Amino acid sequence: MIAIDGPSASGKGTVAQLVARALGFHYLDSGALYRLVALAAARQGVDLDDADALAAVAAGLSARFEAGEVWLNGAQVTAAIRTEATSVASSRVAAVPGVRAALLDRQRAFRQPPGLVAEGRDMGSVVFPDARLKVFLTATPEARAERRYKQLNDKGIAANIRTLLLDLRARDARDEARAVAPLRAAPGARRLDTTDMTAMEAAQTVLSWMREASD
Repeated sequence: MIAIDGPSASGKGTVAQLVARALGFHYLDSGALYRLVALAAARQGVDLDDADALAAVAAGLSARFEAGEVWLNGAQVTAAIRTEATSVASSRVAAVPGVRAALLDRQRAFRQPPGLVAEGRDMGSVVFPDARLKVFLTATPEARAERRYKQLNDKGIAANIRTLLLDLRARDARDEARAVAPLRAAPGARRLDTTDMTAMEAAQTVLSWMREASD
């Protein structure tokens, strides 16, 4: 069990997938679940300030992950959950205690043989506190904004890097200040600053740490 946490655009998703592929482990993108709740809430017309309604959406979430695709209520939503609007909404949704409680068991169910690499913001601190290896990825806000800018440009989506930087800092503040499962390194987590690293270099570092943890 490897838990990889960190702020938005720190590279944890790409790194986690590379590590999972190298080890032949399952992979959990916990953020996708919160994005799905945000998208489902938007499609149902649920107010993001209505905590009880959001918790109900999370509890009744009809979603599945299959062959790299994400499905919600029978519809393929792989691209829809990656829009900036859904990303911003998911940050607000993730701060709702009832939503986090509703998704806890669903996340833990991903832990199956031969192993799991889970990435998010509270994988090591809350969801999998007994993980063999806990990693907290960081990077400067500027580096993270540049990565997000490139991701959006590669998808043909216009973006302003200054706006992205402000949005990232605002999201960091929300994630760090929320009452339930705030963004922070779990006890015993190894910190990895990816500002000047490629995703492959970061993945190789995590794999070396896993080998050490397994000895």
